[in-house]
Amino acid sequence: MNTPMVNLPLVAILRGVTADRAAEVAHTLHRCGIRMIEVTFNSPDPLASIAAITQLQLTDCLVGAGTVTNAVDVQRTYDTGGKLIVTPNCDTTVISKALSLGMTVLPGIATATEAFTAIQAGAKHLKLFPATTYGCQHLKALKSVIPPQIKVFPVGGIGADDIAEWLRFGADGFGFGSELFRPEYSVADIESRARQIINCYNSVLSGQK
Repeated sequence: MNTPMVNLPLVAILRGVTADRAAEVAHTLHRCGIRMIEVTFNSPDPLASIAAITQLQLTDCLVGAGTVTNAVDVQRTYDTGGKLIVTPNCDTTVISKALSLGMTVLPGIATATEAFTAIQAGAKHLKLFPATTYGCQHLKALKSVIPPQIKVFPVGGIGADDIAEWLRFGADGFGFGSELFRPEYSVADIESRARQIINCYNSVLSGQK
């Protein structure tokens, strides 16, 4: 059984975070309401950053690695305490390894073929990447054919102002990278961006009720 998603389906992508800042950034995001955090493997010493975050013991927060492209890094993330694996592509070996360890996995997909390949490998959540390259209509077309219980998270180039349109076309959640975090952002910047994203998301959902 893989680790379930938390209630607020927003993933913070910490690309370029350093281990000395990881805990502070994660604590700030958690305080704002973010409950899924990934440290990308193309960051400096990503496992040290993941370890620093997991040591905060945020029991309601799903923490792990992004830009994962092989099963070895899945195991390394798990051994560090991570529970989340996010990939840029659809690799069934990575998906299977993550699921075998009880982790939540968001494989990157773009086409219907990739989506169904990931689903057949056991994925319950998909990452549409890069989202802005394909657009909302592409998401709508994918959602019309994949099983309704499969959740799709657009990732790549989406900001707070884009949330409403993507939700209207079927997005189940989002991943935010540079719109939320860059190494040069201060803690105040990160908090402001996180609150704006969460407020926009909650505002759209309230309007749909």
